[in-house]
Amino acid sequence: MKRAAIVSPVRTPVGTFGGSLRSVPVEELGALVTKEVLKRSGLDAARIDDVVFAQSYANSETPCVGRWIALQAGLPVEVPGMQLDRRCGGGLQALATAAMMVQTGAADVVLAGGVESMSNIEYYSTDMRWGARAGSVQFHDRLARGRERSQPEERFGHISGMIETAENLANDYHISREQADEYAVRSHRRAAEAWASGRMADETVAISVPQKKGAPLLFGKDEGFREDASMESLGKLRTLIPGGTVTAGNSSQQNDAAAACLVVSEDKLEALGLEPMAWFNGWAAAGCEPSRMGIGPVAAVQKLMTRTGLSIDQMDLVELNEAFACQVLAVLKGWEWNDPDRLNVNGSGISLGHPIGATGVRMMTTLLFELQRRKGRYGLEAMCIGGGQGLAALFERA
Repeated sequence: MKRAAIVSPVRTPVGTFGGSLRSVPVEELGALVTKEVLKRSGLDAARIDDVVFAQSYANSETPCVGRWIALQAGLPVEVPGMQLDRRCGGGLQALATAAMMVQTGAADVVLAGGVESMSNIEYYSTDMRWGARAGSVQFHDRLARGRERSQPEERFGHISGMIETAENLANDYHISREQADEYAVRSHRRAAEAWASGRMADETVAISVPQKKGAPLLFGKDEGFREDASMESLGKLRTLIPGGTVTAGNSSQQNDAAAACLVVSEDKLEALGLEPMAWFNGWAAAGCEPSRMGIGPVAAVQKLMTRTGLSIDQMDLVELNEAFACQVLAVLKGWEWNDPDRLNVNGSGISLGHPIGATGVRMMTTLLFELQRRKGRYGLEAMCIGGGQGLAALFERA
């Protein structure tokens, strides 16, 4: 098979829930990174064979968001687009899907990305289609409902949401509140240091956000990390479940962002004048019990390493999505591997944020820029997924 190259990855800064990007719809976020990918690569947009975008909380305001983003960004109408969803792993799945298209010869150039505006996830009702003759109707918060409905209750019983699954892992792997807070402090401090040192500048593109009054706001920096995070400050936060481990300070955020790149067949790089940043060397997905969804990366990485003949010890950098600090610590125990010098060196979901559909591409972008700085060879990306899945992918610096 042909090798799939990653070209010109870029992301927006990540906005907090209801924060600076609240007024920016997903089509604008996606169009911005699409235009930036084309600007950085110099590629003629007509050479794109398909657009694959992930979005986990889709709605009918922007149906088939990949196609919509292609049109919003001004790509030729002949360029098609699609949308996919593997929940938290959707962005990484978009990369894998694009890579398979290229590897099998179905396409030469695919624009792959992910987008999420969690600030704009709507309320909805299932009571109104045929009318309500009397009484009240119920509206669901799609954001909360998507977590509650991640698995069939008749098979697995009631699971209140992702927090419960994280607490299950904390109990299973004997992870304390103090250990979770210690990990979270490290994540926040690493994100703050990465921005202070200027390391994040190359991987991001600023967004001009219109304001009701005055000039537009130029939003150019992740706004969710806590520069002053400490054991004392995080220790003051109450656990979300009484007597538990998870707090707002040691779990991932709800966020708005987009990220994208080109996935290109190796035999077209020279003719198109494109410089690969990395090769997409393989991926694997695995299922696990929905009530322990956070442990999914253990089986996914094991499957991936078996397929590639490599080991996690050979990885120069590892990006593991931080859904919850206790979930990360559980996965590290499951891997029987824990090297802070190679793991999430610039922060992750706890500090940088977790804009669900965009996170997988955001993580890859951060991973590849850091791999390039360190002149490393292999980078591993792994994610847990609501409903009980794990997803992992291997990248090799070009």
